[in-house]
Amino acid sequence: MFLQKNYRNLSGMIGIVLICLSQLSCTSLPDDIKPVDNFQLDRYLGSWYEVARLNHSFEKGLSHVTAEYALRDDGGVNVINKGYSADKKQWSTAEGKAYFVGDSDIAHLKVSFFGPFYGAYVIFELDASNYQYAFVTSYNREFLWLLSRTPTVSDDIMQRFKVLTRQYGFDEQAIIYVNHDELEKPPRN
Repeated sequence: MFLQKNYRNLSGMIGIVLICLSQLSCTSLPDDIKPVDNFQLDRYLGSWYEVARLNHSFEKGLSHVTAEYALRDDGGVNVINKGYSADKKQWSTAEGKAYFVGDSDIAHLKVSFFGPFYGAYVIFELDASNYQYAFVTSYNREFLWLLSRTPTVSDDIMQRFKVLTRQYGFDEQAIIYVNHDELEKPPRN
């Protein structure tokens, strides 16, 4: 009986440790990618357009994707992502929260859309002078976004994005360029 009770306690503790370790790995930095330093959150807040991304189930089929970042009362960042599904003919919205993993001048945050589960949000390229574009990844190279304050970017920025995509080993062939053209208006009756 003593052994059985201790085994249950031990297996429960191992489960907790594994959950903690998985959380750490999901908020860690990907190998060889360094977050921007001298980051200023107040300049990053506001509206962003998603110009390009590696596709994932949570964004599959979405166009017109935007992100809105605002300061929370607890010092974190409120995150509202919005995109349009042409198949469903409706908007999809996800609300989350983000916090710095370490120092607030290093562009490495953890973001959550699902309760206590966080993933890394790593800004590894940023227009430092005007905060007009950002290249973002997560804890591994399966996640990649090009964000901009405008729905399109210059050819120079797009070329820089493609160069860094190759340099850092992202799947360049899988990148989706997000449509921000005007949505079709429903016919009048």
